Parts: sequence; structure tokens; C-alpha cells
Amino acid sequence: MLTPFDDYPIHPSADPIAHPATGDPNHYDRYWFNGVDRDGDLFLAAAMGHYPVRGVVDAAFSVIVDGVEHSLFASGRMPLDRSTQVGPIRVEVVEPLRTIRIVAEPGDLGLGADLTFRARTAAIEEPRQRRIADDGVPIMDHTRLTQWGTWGGVISLDGRDITVDPARTWATRDRSWGTRPVGAALQTNRPAAAPRVFWLWAPLHFDDLCTHAALHEHPDGRRWLETGLIVPLDEAGGGAPHAGADELSLSYDIEWQPGRREAKRATITLTPRTGAPHRIELETLYTFRMRGIGYSHPTWSHGSNHGDLEVGRESIALDDFDPLAPSSLHLQNIVRARMGDRTGIGVLEQIALGPHEPTGLTGFTDGAA
Repeated sequence: MLTPFDDYPIHPSADPIAHPATGDPNHYDRYWFNGVDRDGDLFLAAAMGHYPVRGVVDAAFSVIVDGVEHSLFASGRMPLDRSTQVGPIRVEVVEPLRTIRIVAEPGDLGLGADLTFRARTAAIEEPRQRRIADDGVPIMDHTRLTQWGTWGGVISLDGRDITVDPARTWATRDRSWGTRPVGAALQTNRPAAAPRVFWLWAPLHFDDLCTHAALHEHPDGRRWLETGLIVPLDEAGGGAPHAGADELSLSYDIEWQPGRREAKRATITLTPRTGAPHRIELETLYTFRMRGIGYSHPTWSHGSNHGDLEVGRESIALDDFDPLAPSSLHLQNIVRARMGDRTGIGVLEQIALGPHEPTGLTGFTDGAA
């Protein structure tokens, strides 16, 4: 099956571009974005995913204003040409790895945006995330890039226009593709097992540099993925991916909010092979529930089937979320960051499912003591 992309010299195999490398329904290709102003007063997030085996494309845009998380969702049938538009939401790649535009038409639902991401850094390729279950079945195998930038444009919320100033609003984005659990679970005859996940991800912005920390750990603290970076600015463009980014060892300490699986404070330490470690102290300002862009959402979860096209909206006060509900446990803490004399801002993303010995978590979703 040919598509317009087959006219470009981008083929990694003898197959046409429309042919997925696997028939696994968990095959996906995703855009993800967030943004926060320097004072932490405004937070936004967006996502779009393609699931070629499931035949689904979905997208969401979310913004926190005055303590309320507002979200716009769209899901529909995925076209063969991998169009980056579904319903009112579209993603435009203006300049690859440098400039991306997101448009969400407010329509009758009253939530929309026209925002442009411009890179502050080169894109960073994270270590490949590949996990095999105890019975030998692959759980996930995907690649991600991360990039820091700025947002400029406007958000529309119930007739109110909110100006997003690129001089004050920092952005992070990632792109990932491969396979990971998405959509309805497959029926199998394998023994049921509760997921056990401990994931931390902290892309941070400072005036003169950015930092990156990501890790996955087993319940006993053994680490199966780790990356820590000091990322130089590359606002003029031209830097190669990973250029100038120093790979560092990574350690952390978390103070949980009592009764929750959310960080009140945290410390990340990035240590070079030689020289002094970089200690970054994080203080949570408030928390974004990733369900606002589809992650574990009870209705709008990624890859779920909504027919030809369905669009919806929700608005939930931050204080009204049940912090231990399954749809609340994938989250981003908006954090004030301090590294020596530098003060910055960013997020500490968390997924903590099941016990985790190093941080004292027990049970499956039990809150911290």
C-alpha cells in the first residue's frame, strides 16, 4: 500500500512506509509536549499518537489555569498517510527537530490553542527502552528523543485568550515510537501479573543550560534504564543530536507527600566521571495528572477505539482528583529547581505502581507513610 511518504528517501526496509514493522497492536508512534512559565503560573501539555495496527489516531491538549486542569480530547480512524490531524487537533512539523506547531480549534467545546515550539537545545536520543517479561514475552521496545524549547502563541479558554510569551514559557517535548502497552489489553492464557513500575523523568530548564534525568527501577531498586545529562543550549540550531551533552551517573532522593505517591521534594544528583557532582533540589509547586492528555484516562486512554471520530472535554479542579485512583498515578510534578546558584523550573514525572523498596512504597497503590 503506497502513501505520499513513499516519494521521500526515508525507507528503512524494502516495505512501503505504511507497513508497520510488526503486527503487534501495541505498535505506536507518538508526539508529546509540555510547557510551564518561569513562575509556574501556567502549565500546558499536548500529545498525539498513531496506532497503525489498531487503526487509531488520538490527540489531546490540556492546560492548568487557576487550579483547574482543562483538557480537550479527540480520537478517530487513522488514515494510511499518517495525517497529524484528528478532529480539531493537529501537529505541524515546521522544521524537523527545531520548530513544531500545535493547533487545537476551540469549536463548541471552548478550549483551543495555536502554539509554536522553538528549540533551545539539540534533540537528545534516550537509551532504548526494552523490557522482556519473566516468561520471555516482550513487554516494550521503543526509542525516545527529548528536546527543550520555548512556547509562543495563544490559548483560548471559554472565550478568554491567554497569551503565551516565548520569553517566559519554557517547553519540553518528546517523540517516541516502537511498541509499549497501549489500548485494550490482549486476551491471553498467560498468568495474570500486576504491573510493577518505578519511573522518574526530570527534564529541567535553567537560563544557561538544561538538565535531563530518567530512570526505570525494579521493586528492589535494581535499575534497568538510566540517563543523566547536562545539555547545552543550541538556540541558533545546527548542533547534532546529543552534541555537547555530558553523560553523568544519576542518583536521587524523594520525600513523599504523606498518604500519596507524589514527591513533595526531591534531590537529583548528576555525577561526572571527574569533578564535583551537580546537586539539583526540586520542590513541587503543584501536580498535573497525565490523564489530561490520555495517559490511563478511563475514557480517552491511548489507542482506545472511538470509531470514525469522537471529541470531548473535561475540566477538573486539581484538589478534586483522587490521588490514589489508577488514572491519577501517572503524573508530572511541576517543580522549582535549584542547582547551585541557578534557579529553574520543569517537571518531575512519576509512575510508581507496586512496592518500591528504596523509597519505602508498599502494596500496589498504597500511599507513602
